[in-house]
Amino acid sequence: MLVWIDAAACGRVPKVFGLTLVERHLQALKRSLPRPARIVVDLGGTGSKPEIDASLEKAFTIEWCQASGTFAERLNAFLAKAGEAPLLLLDGATLPDARLHAALVPLNDSVAVLAPEAKERAAMIRLAPGRLAGRAIAADDLAALAEILIANGTTRAYAQDQFDGFIRKLRRTIPYYMFRVETAEKAAKVEKFMFWSNYKGSTDFFTRYVYPPLVWISVGPLARARIHPNAVTIFSIFLALGAIPIWAIGAPWSFWTGFAMAYGMSVLDSVDGKLARLTFTDSRIGNWLDHGLDMVHPPFWYVAWAYGIGGGSLDWGSPLGTAAMLVVAFYVIDRLILKIYPRFFQRAFHTHSRLDGRMRTFIARRNITLPIFIIGYVLGFALEAFYLITAWQILTAAYHGGRTFWILAVQQAHKKGAKPTDVAGALKVD
Repeated sequence: MLVWIDAAACGRVPKVFGLTLVERHLQALKRSLPRPARIVVDLGGTGSKPEIDASLEKAFTIEWCQASGTFAERLNAFLAKAGEAPLLLLDGATLPDARLHAALVPLNDSVAVLAPEAKERAAMIRLAPGRLAGRAIAADDLAALAEILIANGTTRAYAQDQFDGFIRKLRRTIPYYMFRVETAEKAAKVEKFMFWSNYKGSTDFFTRYVYPPLVWISVGPLARARIHPNAVTIFSIFLALGAIPIWAIGAPWSFWTGFAMAYGMSVLDSVDGKLARLTFTDSRIGNWLDHGLDMVHPPFWYVAWAYGIGGGSLDWGSPLGTAAMLVVAFYVIDRLILKIYPRFFQRAFHTHSRLDGRMRTFIARRNITLPIFIIGYVLGFALEAFYLITAWQILTAAYHGGRTFWILAVQQAHKKGAKPTDVAGALKVD
């Protein structure tokens, strides 16, 4: 495939999360299969070549060309040399959903994607080999060309119902989007939209309603400074694991120090994932570190709290010791239960129904048990709070076990092609 990007406005179009829109196109194409063989970035007469990540130059051949002329003149010049390769035409002043690149590249026919909102004047066009051979283009921009090609039957219109908007990692469905970004004000609105679009469809109360302001003021500066999300993850690992021996000391100062470290880690746990997805810096090792930490650290926190309550020691035969063993055991059981559902549905358990999505808001997870313990500690009921957390973990495991049995054995939903349910609100650019 041969790709042409109209980058005549490059240098005047604002960046989004530290990346030019041209680089965002290139990053999305890098993640599309099969990768394009060659990409021509047309800077027009006034566009300036942007700085891009070095890995992009290694991923495919990028040709930077600079020649004056109207949109139609520059595109016609490109088409005259394009040969018989399939084409993908993109606009360097447009920010499309990065999933669209991956959806269009492997197609065999000619399609045009228009922005869901007509006021955006944005488009992407995928053309089969030779589809425009011998034809002169007469259009002011890519959106106008897309409308012409759809109207005369050269391409078909790509619709939302042809697009699989479900994102497994985020446990939600997001229709594709496309924006024209020409001002700093519009870029700020698009950044806010993209920020919220990277929140999971079902998550805990604090992640959804309490942490976002802190995450928002962190992600933007980190993205613009090109801080890698793995650096954030490593720091959060230090906070999460460092709090364990500090809590176990059992002194008031150690509890408060541990609480501060725990909340720092909890916020950063939202920051690293958003930063990775919004800047195309997600990686297998980063995903492993992030999710590995999420899975492993809670039982150690619980045991450290029990040690701290016991003044730096723990009698495993005491009620507190028994509670510590139970909360750890049922945490592990709960996690194992939640491994069953994805084997049948290829998605997370809490996407099954609105009930399951809502339950994810307050089930026994770190961001719920941590404030319970802190409140108990402040009020002088740390022991009672720990028993409550243990009971809540047991009930959570029981709920997941019961629901999994009901879904698979009674409803047999896996044999009926059950669709994922999204409990997240609709997204829009203000």
